[in-house]
Amino acid sequence: MGEILFPRMAVIGCGLIGSSVILAAREAGAVGEVIVADLSEAHRARIVELGYADKVTGDIAQAVKDADLVVFAVPVLAMGDAAKAAAPAMKPGAIVTDVGSVKGSVAAALTAALPDNVFIVPGHPIAGTEHSGPDAGFAELFQSRWVILTPQPRQDDAYLEAVSQLSEFWRALGANVELMDDRHHDLVLAVTSHLPHLIAYNIVGTAADMEEVTQAEVMKYSAGGFRDFTRIAASDPTMWRDVFVANKEAVLEILGRFTEDLQALSRQIRWGESDKLFELFTRTREIRRGIIAAGQESAEPNFGRDRGKH
Repeated sequence: MGEILFPRMAVIGCGLIGSSVILAAREAGAVGEVIVADLSEAHRARIVELGYADKVTGDIAQAVKDADLVVFAVPVLAMGDAAKAAAPAMKPGAIVTDVGSVKGSVAAALTAALPDNVFIVPGHPIAGTEHSGPDAGFAELFQSRWVILTPQPRQDDAYLEAVSQLSEFWRALGANVELMDDRHHDLVLAVTSHLPHLIAYNIVGTAADMEEVTQAEVMKYSAGGFRDFTRIAASDPTMWRDVFVANKEAVLEILGRFTEDLQALSRQIRWGESDKLFELFTRTREIRRGIIAAGQESAEPNFGRDRGKH
């Protein structure tokens, strides 16, 4: 058990990421008292059953009162309203962060809603599964994963100390921490996360709409590639709707580039340009190997899915 970095932590929204933050922080001994606010009555009841928090409420202002760390773990488009509800009760000097997949619009929403006497340090843990809700959380979610913090353009000592303290918190949870400009974050994540999810939603939707292929056949004959797409496409629809609306400029920029590359690939297939296809597939294979070498994926056959079957 490590030292307590925040005597009282308030988590607003207790889905996969919010519950995992609580479990990981408690396991690491990084927090003392934990207060949870969730607008879902069903979620609140389940959080009580699971024993995640010292106090559970539907009142955001009540949850953040006297909190040293406030973590907003709600969908991206709900950040502004959640912050407005919290603002009147915020403790001066509290550190405020979030776990959203978009940083530019979230930083603007938090800054507009919250008082000047708190330290806003937007954040994004690059971790997750296709599951959602309080039961989906687990303490190991952030182990060896990256958390990107996008600090405000402030250089005063008190703010820099807040950034340092929040970085220490995430490292205590097992994560690696990177500081980044929010606009650059949104462009990077449009490539590595948002566009892949968009493609997954689209290809699974296309398969479901094909009249020549029945839904039963799609499920029965799903090969590894399509199966992986369905896992991604099973992600929380509210969260991903908000992501695409909030990060539309970066997503559309990357989608335009992807569309151009897809058209080039279509021409190569049409004209049988096998050398160009082989060159592309060889280059992209190296990306996969690099991800494994960086410790961000398992090299086990079939991604470890077959473990325990025999």
